[in-house]
Amino acid sequence: MKPTILRDQATTPDGRPLTLHEHDGAFTIRVGGVELMSSRQHHSEERLAELACAAIARRPRARVLVGGLGMGFTLRRCLACLAADARVVVAELVPAVVRWNREPAYGLAADSLADPRVDVVERDVVDVLRAEPRGFDAVILDVDNGAEGLVAAGNDRLYSARGLERLKAALRPGGVLAVWSTADDPAFVERMGRAGFSTAVERARVHAAGGPSVSLLVGRLEIR
Repeated sequence: MKPTILRDQATTPDGRPLTLHEHDGAFTIRVGGVELMSSRQHHSEERLAELACAAIARRPRARVLVGGLGMGFTLRRCLACLAADARVVVAELVPAVVRWNREPAYGLAADSLADPRVDVVERDVVDVLRAEPRGFDAVILDVDNGAEGLVAAGNDRLYSARGLERLKAALRPGGVLAVWSTADDPAFVERMGRAGFSTAVERARVHAAGGPSVSLLVGRLEIR
């Protein structure tokens, strides 16, 4: 039986351990011992990117904000969906995650991060949202395992009524908000609706061939 190897570790803003593990060529990232993501299961992240980009991909100079780099699967799919004049801003709070993805030996997202359409900022996604009102055509949040803080308790403010107003303010007319969640979250979907988003929920498998399913929470603003 092949061993699981601890490749590197860091600390979240809350002081919890964030670790990168390798087993038989696959990588996992865990926070406080809880698996956050795996390189073997990324179909749902790719589908999240497709849903977010579908309505805005043909806009001239479309701008997309990806909250949470993860292992780069959401970013890679965004780049495949968007035109050559698009820009993708990736906000990643933990510098080590960016470092892991840039490491060619791990085979994660080094190629996507080298794409000239990509800008990586090692900042809290909330700070990026505040700094760029009406700055984005789509915002994709794959920061936690749903609409509550996991990587950082402060992420809860993203999903509150006030947080949704901030997200709305960062989007252009017809903009899209897409959130990855391990489970259905009717309360959050209701908050999205009250904030002015037309909402839809799609279930997606974590692996294209099957496995457990997760919820992709998608809201769109009206074009005025």
